Amino acid sequence: MRRTLALLTVAGTSMVALAFLIPLGLIVKEAARGRALAEAERQASALVPVLAITVDPDRLTHALLSTGARDRIALHLPGGGTVGAARAPAGTVAATSRRTRAVTAEMENGYLLLRPVALDGDRTAVVEIFIPSDDLTRGVTASWAVLTGVAAVLVAGSVLVGDRLGVRMVRSAQRLGRAAASLGSGDLSVRIEPEGPPELVAAGEAFNSMADRVVQLLAAEREMAADLSHRLRTPLTALRLSLDHLGPEAEQSRDALGRLEAEVDRIIAAARQPSRAPERVHCDAAQVLRERLAFWSALAEDQRRPWELIGAAEPVPVPVAATELGAVVDALLGNVFRHTPEGTAFTVTLHRGAGTVGMLVADAGPGIPDPAAALRRGASGAGSTGLGLDIARRLAESAGGTLRIDASALGGAQVQLWFRTDQRDRTPRTARRLVGGRWSRGKAAAGKSPR
Repeated sequence: MRRTLALLTVAGTSMVALAFLIPLGLIVKEAARGRALAEAERQASALVPVLAITVDPDRLTHALLSTGARDRIALHLPGGGTVGAARAPAGTVAATSRRTRAVTAEMENGYLLLRPVALDGDRTAVVEIFIPSDDLTRGVTASWAVLTGVAAVLVAGSVLVGDRLGVRMVRSAQRLGRAAASLGSGDLSVRIEPEGPPELVAAGEAFNSMADRVVQLLAAEREMAADLSHRLRTPLTALRLSLDHLGPEAEQSRDALGRLEAEVDRIIAAARQPSRAPERVHCDAAQVLRERLAFWSALAEDQRRPWELIGAAEPVPVPVAATELGAVVDALLGNVFRHTPEGTAFTVTLHRGAGTVGMLVADAGPGIPDPAAALRRGASGAGSTGLGLDIARRLAESAGGTLRIDASALGGAQVQLWFRTDQRDRTPRTARRLVGGRWSRGKAAAGKSPR
């Protein structure tokens, strides 16, 4: 912005300077020409009293020498004689002698001033003064140089003054931009001190009001999420009391209920924490998959589901939190158990490539007839929330990756979750959902809906 202001100041000042300096330059040139002609007129007038006294060539020669311009002055006498260095043609001299005022004639290297002088007896003499071209432009170059310097000083001074006046506005705009960027990155405590022109002051005050309102809305949303999560405690407590009456046979169910209560507690605690800027986190995807598959293996065994974990023998770091990745794995495996018949096989594959890590969950179920609808947040017709795939997609995009749905080699659906692990920009990709492949085998069961 400062550069733009400087360019505008230069343009404005230059136009004003040119509007004044061009006429001044022409006036200086005309003044130099007028000064040279006036000097020649003065020299010619100095000879008029001499011609009134005598027309003797010897005496006139002495008078010409006394003027100091003997090589540029000449006298044309009434009888046809000439004294001095004459340059004017005879016809021009004769025409001038019949006039009553001085005339000028242009020559190759200057001008001639011819002034008629009336003598007694109707005689007329003509005084000839030669004016070189250098005399006509003497001092013009120096004057133009001074005017150019004045213009340059004016432009430089205006730029300096404009920059000093605009730096406050530029600084205010920059501070507002940095504050907006900080707020966008998650720093809800950022505020600015409005300064500068009234428009920027109003914008700064509006920014502070907006930031305060965002904080209030987020706080209210966190409290509401915590309150809603807390409502789960009542049915969980009733369920625990019921399980306590079942004896040792319900120990596994009580353990599962304990994990559910712990998860609800974490949700309430996370919901009540103030929002803050995201931090760089990493976890071992192989370890997370092993832990979550160990949890789901009990249910898979009960439902006689063959399953396999591939590629999780060695550590595979990914740029996401372990809790978030675990929640996504639970959501994807939960979809498999919820939307495929008992006994349906599934595989989980961890693939490590150049700068990327892929997690592939494939099953042998009926597949997904409309992958685009399955990726729409909240779209579900089977009684679920319809959030699982959208949560997985947003986690992948937060690490610069993506989510794809296609057909698996087992005949059902395959959900591919890719994370970028290199050091390039991992800005979340907005609303980029890649859905590929056609279903080669299997159709959705009646009544099944997108996951």
